Amino acid sequence: MDDHGSETCVQLPRAEVIARLNDLLRKTGTGGSVMVTRAVTNLTGFDAVALMEALAKYEGFDPDNDPHGERDFGDLTLFGKDLLWKIDYYDAELQFGSDDPANGNLTRRVLTVMTTADW
Repeated sequence: MDDHGSETCVQLPRAEVIARLNDLLRKTGTGGSVMVTRAVTNLTGFDAVALMEALAKYEGFDPDNDPHGERDFGDLTLFGKDLLWKIDYYDAELQFGSDDPANGNLTRRVLTVMTTADW
């Protein structure tokens, strides 16, 4: 609220809007779908809850894995393996790429966790 009692509207940069939608999916599992490759589910000690907790806590973003600031890709070591995860943006029917990843109403997000060999 400003000094006059009205709310100040701040326009977020497009990349930050996308990043926040991606964070919602990564941290809570909502706002899209989380997919795990068979190679990951077959790892000794695989635990879906541990995987979701590791994704939620992930903070390893840097210019190499996040050049656009959208927080849509990362790597982690879990279950004794190096894993990668990425978020793709699709249209509402999951048939084509999204025309506007910053619009959560038009975009279906899919977070995929894979081994480096799956990449």
